[in-house]
Amino acid sequence: MILLVLTGLAACGVPTQTQAPGTARPMRIVSLDYCADQYVLKLADREQILAISPDGDKEFSYMHEAAEDVPTVRPIAEDVLVLKPDLVVRAYGGGPNAEAFFERAGIPVLTVGWTSNVDDGEVGSIPALIQHMADGLGQSERGRQLIAEFRTRLAAISKRTDHKSALYVTPGGVTSGPGSMVDEMLKAAGLQNFEEAPGWRDIPLEKLAYEQPDIIAAAVFRRFENQPGSWSPMNHPMARHQLERQNVVQLEGAWTACSGWFIMDAIEALAKGGEE
Repeated sequence: MILLVLTGLAACGVPTQTQAPGTARPMRIVSLDYCADQYVLKLADREQILAISPDGDKEFSYMHEAAEDVPTVRPIAEDVLVLKPDLVVRAYGGGPNAEAFFERAGIPVLTVGWTSNVDDGEVGSIPALIQHMADGLGQSERGRQLIAEFRTRLAAISKRTDHKSALYVTPGGVTSGPGSMVDEMLKAAGLQNFEEAPGWRDIPLEKLAYEQPDIIAAAVFRRFENQPGSWSPMNHPMARHQLERQNVVQLEGAWTACSGWFIMDAIEALAKGGEE
């Protein structure tokens, strides 16, 4: 949590004036959380990166290979300020007051936005988010290249006409309906969401008793604390029966954990799984 301690600012010698994101290429970037790490590691040059969050090099991080040997820092005010960054990048790291705090300290903040829009040409889509982050990191052309690759892969997915349904499930027995990135991901893969209610909720056990999705899209997070607990809906015999079916598409948790270009890995896996 960011501690708003004014005396800490003076003690750490924080720069009081820096360039705003997009006006010059930052060369002392600090990333505060897992989602911010992905964009920094993908778009920034190594010499631009001062430190990333402690989760950036974990196995569940999409960009964990690029994070090798990159220093890490806890999202705590004193730890960040002593590094004298010229840009802080965050999605949620440091808590809700972090952006205002660092900006008062004279450090620009580049915020990773959230979207539930894969790409329909609107401002709030993944390509728009990619370009926003690339511009802020001083790597606009790299952002345009990533967007072009993203859209090429998206366009290559065959349009389906068989109306197959898919149920997204997490190890904790949660799914997601219309209005979420998961729903948009399924539609981009040419599938219909088996969950019809909006928002995040427990998997629909009653519906599964008399209806079956054509595909189970199973998120795999590879961490003990994300495995089913004793009371998880995933331990219900109906859920177990569904997961034992042959048409289960396994999705790495990192593909859908944050709004980013890497969701294309999940979309392609689902599109391919739906062809079987």
